[in-house]
Amino acid sequence: MLTHDGSEMPNALGEQVRPPDLARAVKASWDGQTAYQGIVVPGNPAFGQCYPTSRVVQWFYPEYEIAKGEVWTGTSIETHFWNARGSDVKIEWLDLSWEQFPPGSVVQHYVTLDRSALNDSESTTERCRLLLERVLSHLRAQ
Repeated sequence: MLTHDGSEMPNALGEQVRPPDLARAVKASWDGQTAYQGIVVPGNPAFGQCYPTSRVVQWFYPEYEIAKGEVWTGTSIETHFWNARGSDVKIEWLDLSWEQFPPGSVVQHYVTLDRSALNDSESTTERCRLLLERVLSHLRAQ
């Protein structure tokens, strides 16, 4: 899933990872190298981590697609990425970086991205690869 040429990478752990375990490993792996434009906001470790996080979640849970939407924070509209599965009738969201937004924030609208047409830049691919590598390391250490 995270290779630059678009080929799939197998789940190296060979087993299903529970969402709470994945969430802990992801959050422990965030830093400026995995954040959008390297921006780190003190006290808000999830800031700028949504896209690589959604790619890593998709690697562990391939039945989830990546959703891209706009979030109204009460003062601004921010672009955000998370994971979703199902249909408009019954949609299930998995969002490990929502905590970057203040309480009361709402998704205004979203689209589901076509995983075969993400066209990630080299720097984005590297951020995703680095986050996945760190997450796998944390999970193996458990």
